[in-house]
Amino acid sequence: MKLVNYTAGGHTRAGAIVNDQVIDLNYAYQAQLQALGKYRYKEIAHAFVPAITDELFQGGKESLALAQGAIDFILENPDRFDKKVIYNRSEVKIEAPVQKPGKIICVGHNFRKHIQEMGREIPTHPVIFAKFANTIIGPEDDIPHFPISEQLDYEMEFAFVVGKQARNVSEEEALDYVAGYTIANDVTYRDIQRRTLQWLQGKTVDGSLPLGPHLVTADEIGDPAGLDMVLKVNGEVRQSTNTDDFVFTVPKLVSFLSGLMTLEPGDLVLTGTPGGVGFAMNPQQFLKDGDVVTIEIEKIGVLENKVKAVKQPANV
Repeated sequence: MKLVNYTAGGHTRAGAIVNDQVIDLNYAYQAQLQALGKYRYKEIAHAFVPAITDELFQGGKESLALAQGAIDFILENPDRFDKKVIYNRSEVKIEAPVQKPGKIICVGHNFRKHIQEMGREIPTHPVIFAKFANTIIGPEDDIPHFPISEQLDYEMEFAFVVGKQARNVSEEEALDYVAGYTIANDVTYRDIQRRTLQWLQGKTVDGSLPLGPHLVTADEIGDPAGLDMVLKVNGEVRQSTNTDDFVFTVPKLVSFLSGLMTLEPGDLVLTGTPGGVGFAMNPQQFLKDGDVVTIEIEKIGVLENKVKAVKQPANV
């Protein structure tokens, strides 16, 4: 499945993209239950296939399987419900596939080429930091560029969402704890990031985490190794790599992180950026108003956002 949140009529709900349509998962499951003659079908549907993806992930594989069954039902019976279940994609606004994850864990120094261009040594343990939910924007949103810095930079990232509670998980079992994969852009204000030893302040400005264009469930990806990744700015290739260049693979990260903390369903993990960031170019190339950043990752899709200058200042 390709999972999204979508907004229509002022309401944001969980959906799945099928061809060029968006199917409301909760309404589709309600329709299926109603057709089966179930009492309290609304309450059952809200419990097992909730109306936003953050809660859907809490249901684990069971909820995802029920959602897939509901999609199949509604495609075969598109008029079996009194509420609109199927939208043309052009009718709705596609939002980020996760809205308010409990944790956003970012991994630094995880592509060998990026480590080399930054003049650092290969780490023996993952370098981790955090972003917060205020940073998340969707695939149809602009990246706000606040007038606090002229060093706005891009970072292409392969991201995954945790699918069930994980604590002290082995590498061999790790992929079973992943709900799915998406594309992230870890937008960074470089001078703010680098003015202290801790990176957090340059990473957590509002709107600095575009996500999308959807989340592809883990069953469709299988092994996340060997996926091509490319980032372009205004059509110019800036970053190009493959997930085989990871220092720490997805299974290693799940195992490592779950040894430090309990990972919860819906937690988002960004796996690091490859070489080619604007800060490391000679001369340096930072994002400016009107620039279009396009990221494509094999088996997932394309995330594209435009940079938009914001006049009001932000205090950082």
